[in-house]
Amino acid sequence: MKLLKVYDIDLSKLNLGQFNYSFHIDDKFFELFDYSLVDHGSLRVELHLEKKTSFILLAFQINGTVKLICDRSLDTFDFDLKTEKEIVLKYGEEARELTEEIETIPFNTQQVNVARYFYEFINIAIPMKKLHPRYSNESTEDQIIFSSKDDKEEISDMDPRWGELKKLKNKE
Repeated sequence: MKLLKVYDIDLSKLNLGQFNYSFHIDDKFFELFDYSLVDHGSLRVELHLEKKTSFILLAFQINGTVKLICDRSLDTFDFDLKTEKEIVLKYGEEARELTEEIETIPFNTQQVNVARYFYEFINIAIPMKKLHPRYSNESTEDQIIFSSKDDKEEISDMDPRWGELKKLKNKE
């Protein structure tokens, strides 16, 4: 895609060493990806690239806000997003993803497009449950994890529904 060329880094022109890049992410960026979790946002990506003889280290710092839709109220809200990730690109015979942090790229690779890394890291930083900030002070029962019998008894005292469930369990 022509619009993604903005995010190309020409490796063939880089000597060994360290390089810094800065990118601005806005609504146009998210339009480039189908079925994006995010449609609107304003983010700054600072990319530190370190080129070595056998690999390339990419260190990303992403800061800004994205517009999300609350899962509870369906209201839109600004979510402050801040994340740091690293990717190692090792030279090899073929392009492969070895782990989440390590990929191989062919020896003759001339360019690397970093847009997909931006997109992935932004989406990973978005919480599974998107709640408007006005709900942040509420305690949710579905987030409680039982770690011992004492915890179960404590919770059953807090909410009568747990007591009813406990009675059903004891009948078995």
